[in-house]
Amino acid sequence: MSDQQIIVCRALCKHYGQDDLDVEVLKNVNFSIGTGESVAIMGASGSGKSTLLHLLGGLDKPTSGDVLVDGHLLSGLSESAQSHLRNRVLGFVYQFHHLLGEFSLLENVGMPLLIRGCAPAECLETANAILGRVGLSNRVRHKPGELSGGERQRAAIARALVTQPKCVLADEPTGNLDRKAASQVVELMQELNEEFETSFLVVTHDLSVAEQMGKIVQLEDGQIRGFSEA
Repeated sequence: MSDQQIIVCRALCKHYGQDDLDVEVLKNVNFSIGTGESVAIMGASGSGKSTLLHLLGGLDKPTSGDVLVDGHLLSGLSESAQSHLRNRVLGFVYQFHHLLGEFSLLENVGMPLLIRGCAPAECLETANAILGRVGLSNRVRHKPGELSGGERQRAAIARALVTQPKCVLADEPTGNLDRKAASQVVELMQELNEEFETSFLVVTHDLSVAEQMGKIVQLEDGQIRGFSEA
C-alpha cells in the first residue's frame, strides 16, 4: 500500500443557521485517509458523522476549512468538475441501497459508467464482472424488489466499485440489515479492500463493524476525540 492521501480535510467546520439559531456541527476537524486504508468513524447520534462524510465526498460545502480529494481542492472546482472528480475517484454506499426499482441489477450497477460516458456494452460487461465478484452473478437480471436486503446492499457496493474508485464512502452500510447479512457485507468490504486496495471510510454506530476496519476514529460533539487501531 502507498502513503498517497486520497482524502484530506483541514480545519473543517460546519455550521447550520436559521434566524438567531447557530448550530455548530463540526469544529476544526483534521483528518485523512490513504490508499488501501479502511477506517470507521464512530460517534453518538448527532455527533456529526454523516455531515463529515458528506463534506469529504463533496456532497455538502463546509462553513470553513478545506477538503482535498485526490489532491484537488474541492472549493477550487466548479460543480461539474466536482461531479467528474466524484465519479472518477469516489464511490458511495448508504444505509438504504438507493437502487432504482425499474431497472435490473445489471443496469443499476452499470449506470455510473453510463454517466461517465462509456459505451453501453462496456457498462454492462463491467457491471456483470463486479456483480460476479460480490456473489450476485445469478441475480444480474433481477430487479431490486426481488432480492433480500443483504443482496441489495451487496449490489449497492458493486455499484460503488464499478468505476474502480480510490475510496468508497459508506454511511451506515449495515444499519438496515440483520446481524448475519451485516457480517457478510463487512466481510465483502474487507475482501475488496485487500484485493483492489480500495480505501473504505465507514460511518457506523456498530462497534462490531468498526472493529473490523483497520482504524477507528471517535467523533464527539463535532470534534475528533481519538484514533485507535481496530
